[in-house]
Amino acid sequence: MNRESGVLMPVFSLASKFGIGCFSREAFEFVDFLEKAGQGYWQVLPLGPTGFGNSPYQPFSAFAGNPYFISPEKLIDEGLLSWDDVNGVDFGGNQEAVDYGKLYENRPVILKKAYETFIKKASIEQLADYKAYYKENESWLLDYALYVVIKQLQGGKTWIEWDEDLRKRKKSALDEVKEKYKDKLEFIFFEQFKFDEQWKKILTYAHERKVKIIGDLPFYVAMDSADAWAHPEAFEMDKDLLPKAVAGCPPDAFSPTGQLWGNPVYDWDALKKNGYDWWVKRIERNYQWFDVIRIDHFHGFNEYYEIPFEDKTAENGKMKKGPGMDLFNALKKNVGKLDMIAEDLGTNTEENVKLLEDSGLPGMNVLQFGFTSWDSCYVNHRHKKNSVVYTGTHDNTPTFAWVQEISNGERDFTRRYINSLNTDYGAFVWDIIREAYRSVADLCIIPIQDYLCKGKEARINTPGTADGNWMWRLTPNYLSDDLARSIRLMTETYSRMAKELPGEKKV
Repeated sequence: MNRESGVLMPVFSLASKFGIGCFSREAFEFVDFLEKAGQGYWQVLPLGPTGFGNSPYQPFSAFAGNPYFISPEKLIDEGLLSWDDVNGVDFGGNQEAVDYGKLYENRPVILKKAYETFIKKASIEQLADYKAYYKENESWLLDYALYVVIKQLQGGKTWIEWDEDLRKRKKSALDEVKEKYKDKLEFIFFEQFKFDEQWKKILTYAHERKVKIIGDLPFYVAMDSADAWAHPEAFEMDKDLLPKAVAGCPPDAFSPTGQLWGNPVYDWDALKKNGYDWWVKRIERNYQWFDVIRIDHFHGFNEYYEIPFEDKTAENGKMKKGPGMDLFNALKKNVGKLDMIAEDLGTNTEENVKLLEDSGLPGMNVLQFGFTSWDSCYVNHRHKKNSVVYTGTHDNTPTFAWVQEISNGERDFTRRYINSLNTDYGAFVWDIIREAYRSVADLCIIPIQDYLCKGKEARINTPGTADGNWMWRLTPNYLSDDLARSIRLMTETYSRMAKELPGEKKV
């Protein structure tokens, strides 16, 4: 990687008129802001369709996009909706928080109107593009659409609880759904067509302004997902195609019974025999969306913890070996150069460190972790060039809140380490940001909340909690030219200005 910097900003946190950040004009304006600020990267969270809990790390599909991100504004521009169709819809009244309940009730209604107009009025060329999109993506798109439609027909139950013929994907049962609910399936195809079409325009717009997109790839898939249902061969399933084991963490001092995550675990032996085909397709799909992939829970490729499916705690689980470099060699062979960031936070065993070194991928440094643990591997003087430095991630509280919550000793250590005399917490936060910019790490990523000195109200996620996450949104017109200039000055000072994309001419 070049020496550059970027901003962490979830798509759902963008301002918009439609209850959630989406691919509306505000997304393009955010790219403009990044360009003014000299930033080379926009890091987003996973873009998959979310369900109960709204976590983008538990999507219904590892291949599909979240229909909530489709911009009604762009559909109006196409003539598929009118402002009258949209203005009367309740997307949730709070501009600073996503109301997922309102979106669940009302977003599909207007998207269905757009679909019906498209089917009636689309030109020959538009219909050809739509059909070509389906043909290109049929390998995952049909299964995803079937999963969504059947889930609706089954009253929202997980696929494990479906009628046996549907759960086991009996051909006659699936053919009946295809024939009887063709229009519902076509609507799902349309949603994904528009998602990809709109996101591609943002990606192109960003590239024209020297901004690259970093996407986030969860290590596991959700148990209640099209992937676990449609590809039982990729996971540890029994002869009845029910899960044999789930993922989690072993017991420790903080959790005496361990952590039971509930995700299906991969059958790495079976995947290897098939050339890791499912993973190859997953990575290829993500490179259609992103320039760089941040791969979550990187240590899981070395070893992981699995728990018997029926267990209520994680106490009886066991550690198992992951695929290691064998998977990454297969990905390199089939996909090519892997532009990735390894989320290697946590326990760094010798084997974990070796896998990172063998892969050649940059790891992560989080300054909030560095300043609350004496002689931490995350403080600046221990950073490596081939790495990425963050003040905090989506799982951390914003740094403005963090400096207030840590102990006096930790705060004093931080001040001494970064040589900050500022007693104002806002200025102190900017001194911490400056420390990240000063790092030898090739890439520096700062959450937008830290630039804005937002407090705990702007936290994206609190691990281990179920409520109040994935909701924070930026207030409209909050990103000023003055802020962009301040960021740009720091970016210039520490030689992190955006670089041209490889192989592309200067715009």
